[in-house]
Amino acid sequence: MYRTPLSLLALAGLMTFASCSSDSASSSATDTVTTPSNGPAAGTADHGGGHTYACPMHPEVTSTKEGDKCPKCGMNLEHNDQVANGKAYEMKLVPTPTELTAGQPATLAFTPRETGNEAVPVPLAVVHEKKIHLIIVSKDLGQFYHEHPEYTADGDYKVKYTFPKGGDYVLFQDYTPTGSGHQLGRQPVTVKGAAYAPVKFKNDDMQWDQDGYKATLSFDKALTVGQLLGLKITISKDGQPVTDLANYLGALGHVVVISEDTERYLHVHPNDQADKGPAIGFNTNFEAPGLYRVFLQFNHAGKVHTGNFTINVKAPAA
Repeated sequence: MYRTPLSLLALAGLMTFASCSSDSASSSATDTVTTPSNGPAAGTADHGGGHTYACPMHPEVTSTKEGDKCPKCGMNLEHNDQVANGKAYEMKLVPTPTELTAGQPATLAFTPRETGNEAVPVPLAVVHEKKIHLIIVSKDLGQFYHEHPEYTADGDYKVKYTFPKGGDYVLFQDYTPTGSGHQLGRQPVTVKGAAYAPVKFKNDDMQWDQDGYKATLSFDKALTVGQLLGLKITISKDGQPVTDLANYLGALGHVVVISEDTERYLHVHPNDQADKGPAIGFNTNFEAPGLYRVFLQFNHAGKVHTGNFTINVKAPAA
């Protein structure tokens, strides 16, 4: 999705899905994650003297043609000659209390910083109605939560959160410094207290149902590495197709894909479509084989619902 070690999905070499890792596995430490911002800048040879257009969510997807769409998430490419400013960023996490415990409320404070110039404030752009999208998953990928830290007078972004169970978790932050490209922070944390029972996912599971809703995941091709895939999720309620989906954070649905080892991450949004369901279409492309968990969020009847699926991506045939 972005850059550096967490590369997952690539589209013709442009759709790179990336995140960063931290050596710290304890929530008692202050964790930082650095994600560089790369790509052709205005005034360079690659820029060619013309305007560049980039995806707001995936700035590595660029074009010199107005009106193009991102093949990774379907968003319109926006005119932004400064999308890659050559700077690197990191996200600092400070939990309060520093020792996280299941069932006890905590405050998670995030501060975006420019690497090498940490004292300078880093303003963030609003992307899909929020400045930071915080994804919290248990290390086994059996639990998924989507939160939105808010800016405070202290110059950081805070959210109150209570971990339901103890154990290992991973925190991802989607954010975009103003005038730069999209960044991804990642911090593993350990929560004390009675631990969740880890789930071992193995087989493909393309259906989810809860509270009368059913969602079915399908692809237009075999799940193999290195090819553009059309991903479709079809939603029904009490056996009837849902045709009146409402937007959630500016889109009909949001999908997050995370690899089994949590080292690969993608946050993708649907392609443009005229209807409101029952099917939501996405595009994606896997560059690494393995097991992945797919998390869907959609808004219907005034409530946000979260579904989940399991897929196994195969290496291409020899």
